Amino acid sequence: MMTRKSVLASLVAVCTAGYFGAEFMAVPDDPLEPILAETVGGYMSDTAITAKVKSALLADQTASGFAIQVETKDGVVQLSGFVDSAAEKERAGQIASGIEGVKDVKNDIRLGATGTP
Repeated sequence: MMTRKSVLASLVAVCTAGYFGAEFMAVPDDPLEPILAETVGGYMSDTAITAKVKSALLADQTASGFAIQVETKDGVVQLSGFVDSAAEKERAGQIASGIEGVKDVKNDIRLGATGTP
């Protein structure tokens, strides 16, 4: 059975490997290098933000890290999923907004486990 710490460690390892491997994607002296670097850098930055938010949610004892999905686009984090209380939803938003690189948080988490609004 995987614990929160082992899931967190695996997630960080995968994201870190992808982040550091991105620098080898552009060919040196390629005229498109600045464009590729910006695009790849932006994507990896979003990936790193997503990993940091998800890790923080998993580490927090009050947020249901496994029940909350995290997506990031251009530094804007979108949270979705279902939680048991408004306090838990608010806490997830606070956690996400406290992560370095997050420009904004769209908290689309819903209350209840049935999927009804």
